[in-house]
Amino acid sequence: MFTDWSEALEAESLRLDPTSAQQFAAAARVTARSSHDKHDMTLLLDVLGLPTDADTITTLLPLIPETGDAPTMTTPAATEPIDVPVVPLTFSNPVQEILDWALAHPAAAVRNRANRITADLAELTARRDTEAAQREAAEKVARAKAELERAQEELRTVKAGTRTTAAGPTSGRTGSGSGRSREELAAIRAWARAHGHQVADLGMVPKRIQEAYDTAHQDSPRKAG
Repeated sequence: MFTDWSEALEAESLRLDPTSAQQFAAAARVTARSSHDKHDMTLLLDVLGLPTDADTITTLLPLIPETGDAPTMTTPAATEPIDVPVVPLTFSNPVQEILDWALAHPAAAVRNRANRITADLAELTARRDTEAAQREAAEKVARAKAELERAQEELRTVKAGTRTTAAGPTSGRTGSGSGRSREELAAIRAWARAHGHQVADLGMVPKRIQEAYDTAHQDSPRKAG
């Protein structure tokens, strides 16, 4: 214990890790080398708690970089080519590693099995690619058929609208294309069968039979007269 109070106060004010003068000087030199100018150096010294007296500033001024810029890490010039080796990326493929090991095996049985597996894998790969191409082609065909069906439906709609517009007052006639009613077609079929012609019960009556029917019925009044 201290017997004198002044000695105790003086001991209490001592730092446990006193900084030597050499350390202060070294820190000041580093600060000067990292400064842009005299004003910048003074501020840095003051923040770090280093001396900022005139003698110290005068001593440190020659250490400030001449360009006025703080020293930075040097990098190669942009024009200088940088030789960086290109290292290919490697991907781990356990199956291929096993096959490589088996193909280089000293036992012929192991090598033969590896060859069979390699051939099977190649065949499976080819089949997978073929089936994928077939699926893609089938999808294209299905899309084309759907487009064709839509186009045909549009065409039928347009044709139906055209026939309806052209028929006008004769809307009571059938859409068979002959311009005759069902009753007229039934009479033509009956007349055709009676005169040895073969006609279907439904559908279009041949034009030649319709013309023969018209000719016969045009001439019949004259014969009757």
